[in-house]
Amino acid sequence: MRKSAAALLVAFVIVVGSSCANDASSAESKPDTTTTAPAAETAPAEVADAGPEWRKVATTPNCECSDGSEFHFWVHPGTSERVVFYLEGGGACFSAETCGPTTPSYTRNLQKDTGDSPADSGIFDLANDKNPFKDDSIVFVPYCTGDLHLGNATHDYGGGVVVEHNGASNGGTALTATAALFPDAAEVVVAGSSAGSAPTPVYAGLAQDLFPDAKVTSIADASGAYPGTEAITLAVSAFWGTNAALPPWPETAGDPQVAWSLPGLYVQTTKHAPDVTFAKIDTAYDETQQSFVELAGFPGDDLMTMIDDNTKQAEDGGAKIHSWVGPGEVHTILGRPELYTTEVEGNSLLEWITALVDGDEVPTVHCTGDCGKPA
Repeated sequence: MRKSAAALLVAFVIVVGSSCANDASSAESKPDTTTTAPAAETAPAEVADAGPEWRKVATTPNCECSDGSEFHFWVHPGTSERVVFYLEGGGACFSAETCGPTTPSYTRNLQKDTGDSPADSGIFDLANDKNPFKDDSIVFVPYCTGDLHLGNATHDYGGGVVVEHNGASNGGTALTATAALFPDAAEVVVAGSSAGSAPTPVYAGLAQDLFPDAKVTSIADASGAYPGTEAITLAVSAFWGTNAALPPWPETAGDPQVAWSLPGLYVQTTKHAPDVTFAKIDTAYDETQQSFVELAGFPGDDLMTMIDDNTKQAEDGGAKIHSWVGPGEVHTILGRPELYTTEVEGNSLLEWITALVDGDEVPTVHCTGDCGKPA
C-alpha cells in the first residue's frame, strides 16, 4: 500500500475542495486554489514508514482552526489493505453567542490535543482482537472549525467574534494526504461521529474520486436528526461558506444550494458515486442531538421521528442507507467501549458494522417500543 518516499512527497498535492493555501484573511468565502503543499512537520513518507504508531502531521500555515491557530491531523499506518478516514466531532457554531471565545457549543482549537494518540477506545482500541479495524491504516482528522468539516469562509458574527470556518480545507487536505500515503488501498471507510458524522457522505464521494478502484463505505455516527430544511441549509451556507466548498461533480452541476442539505448529501453523493455504501448509527433520544435540534428551533422531544424522516428523505432522493437506531440517550458509539457490547433485540452493533464493511448485506435495525425513552 505504500509508494517510495520520493513518490509520496511528489504526490502530496492539495486537490480536494479548497486547499489550505487559501488566504485566511479573506472576509468572505475563501478562493479555490490547487497547489503543492509546503513541507509538513512530519513528511508523508516518514509517516508511512514509521511503523505501528500514531504520528501527528502538521499542515500548511493556512490550514487552521476557528481562531486562526494551527491545525494538524493524525496518521496510524496499518498492515491491511483498508484505510479508515475518521472525522472528529465537537459541536457547531452559528451566532455570536454560540461562536464566542467562552462557548461550550464547539471545540475552537486543538490546544488540548497533546497526547501520543488522538483516541484509544472503540474503533481506536487497536489492541482489541474484536476490533474489525485493528489492522487498518487510520487517518484521524481533528475538529476545530465549528462548521461540520464543510466550511470555507471567514465570518464576522459581530461583537468581535470572527470565525475561520476552514473545515473543508482542513478535511480536504487530510483526505488528499490519505490518498498520497495509501494509494493502493482496496477499501476506504469514511467514518465520523457527531459533527464529524454529518459530512461523511460527501467525504465518501470525494474519497471515491481519489480511490476510484476502492470499495468506499460511509459510516455516520450520531447526526441523523439534524434538520435539513431550506432555511437552515441556506443559513449555514451563508455563515460557513459551504457553497464555496461544494465538489465540482458534473452530475450535480447546477443543483441549487438547498439540494446540499444534510440529508441531501447522501442524495448528491449517490448521483456522483452510486457505488458508495452508506450507513447511519443513532440512538432514539440522543441528548446531544436533542440540544442542537432545539438550538435550531425544533422540538427535541421527537428526535426519533426526525431521524427516521431524514433517512426517508435521503432514500426518496435515491440514496440507499443502512440504518441502525438503538434505544437510549447516549451520543456517539464508534469511539466508545460500548461499541463492543451494544445490541438491539439480539443484533450486535459490532457484528453489524463488521458485516457492513466486509460488503455483506445487513438488516435495518431499529429499536421498538419506547426505545428507552427517558422518564
